[in-house]
Amino acid sequence: MENVTLAPFFVVGISVRTSNDPGKAIIDIPELWARFSTENIAAKLDHKLGDEVYCIYTDYEGDYTQPYTTVIGFTVQNLDQIPEGMRGVAIEAGPYEKYALKGNMNEGLVYNAWLDIWKSGASRTYTTDFEVYGEKAQNPEAAEVDIFIAVR
Repeated sequence: MENVTLAPFFVVGISVRTSNDPGKAIIDIPELWARFSTENIAAKLDHKLGDEVYCIYTDYEGDYTQPYTTVIGFTVQNLDQIPEGMRGVAIEAGPYEKYALKGNMNEGLVYNAWLDIWKSGASRTYTTDFEVYGEKAQNPEAAEVDIFIAVR
């Protein structure tokens, strides 16, 4: 884990409202990823800034045990053009904890990291957290993914 300070940025993508209750996020988020893949979201965003995919967690009703919104999309210059059926998110500037993950996606790399984060006792703000899937995340057996957690 590394402490970093981020500048603000914007993401546009598709979203789902879910929670970590049994049978919710474990179904909802993979379904959102499937939609993201089949609907070719990248082609619908002519103003995206890069090819990294962002998975955002926002609109928390409380802590990680309460409902929240997941958005999967791309960074954009601003939120002036949000295609119908999509959602824009402004990522706030400020301090974050960065977790650089390396390993097998098929063995729960990201999910297991979240289990550790939930137990970590970090001073989270529950504003907006996110994962970044860049070029090094393309090989599922040797993926590199970064998780950023907003903290106080």
